[in-house]
Amino acid sequence: MTQTILVTGAAGFIGSHLCERLLAMGRKVVGLDNFDSFYDPVIKRRNLSACLPHANFQLTEGDIRDAAVVEAAMTGCDLVVHLAARAGVRPSIEKPLLYQDVNVGGTSVILETMRKLKVGKLVFASSSSVYGNNRKVPFSEADNVDFPISPYAATKKAGELLCHTYHHLFRMDITCLRFFTVYGARQRPDLAIHKFCRLIEQGKPIPVFGDGSMMRDHTYIDDILSGVLAAIERCSGFHIYNLGESRPVSLSDLISAIERALGKKAIIERLPAQPGDVERTYADVTLARAELDYEPKTEIDVGIAEFVKWLRGQ
Repeated sequence: MTQTILVTGAAGFIGSHLCERLLAMGRKVVGLDNFDSFYDPVIKRRNLSACLPHANFQLTEGDIRDAAVVEAAMTGCDLVVHLAARAGVRPSIEKPLLYQDVNVGGTSVILETMRKLKVGKLVFASSSSVYGNNRKVPFSEADNVDFPISPYAATKKAGELLCHTYHHLFRMDITCLRFFTVYGARQRPDLAIHKFCRLIEQGKPIPVFGDGSMMRDHTYIDDILSGVLAAIERCSGFHIYNLGESRPVSLSDLISAIERALGKKAIIERLPAQPGDVERTYADVTLARAELDYEPKTEIDVGIAEFVKWLRGQ
């Protein structure tokens, strides 16, 4: 029997790519998305353009906080990939109650509906932000993550705790994936690589917070998808895995890579470091490598060149 998978946040950057991959593998996919206005919903609808005509794809429009909508979407599904969330570290400082409501409340609705419908498998999208300003690098799943420095990070840690609770009480098979700064075609327009490429292309200044030494473990979408698909196939028990490239890049080096890919120099507008931004992220992927056969391959220059190709083809 063909496995039917519910993907929440299906119209987003990662969600739309995942839906396409699952459909190509012969899975039935139910996509759930509320087309939130955090960024232009037209972009999200365009993200799903390849999925919508597919016979094995069904789109449900609605909010993960609405139990009736979630139950209707989840009925008949065998596994849930929960990607939907209110995104963004800095905006979460401005609207912490909204982030708690969507990310913690919405995840509770997903888990409780799974219990009600006896859907026993979940892959949950967590975040590298849970590590806060961890001094030990690279970040390991065994590290203490009790010190988040943004409401967004706190909601992702809370989501992991809820997942463990439902695994413990109801024996659900749950895998939590800590994504490290994912980029590639369809990346959210507010994120650094997309924003910088677009502004440099237009000859406009780019806002650079801090001195450029901040480091991020930028992870290409194809590598992330390989990890997510492996987590779907091997979802058993309760596990947390880092999915990163394991090659941190400083902000200054990132800008240089973008300049090379675009063939244009950046005009830099220096701004103060932002509260909530961690100093660095660096994934230890030893566990994912051992248990998911996860093997990130895409170096930053290659990934950004591919992104620029996509951006210019828009």
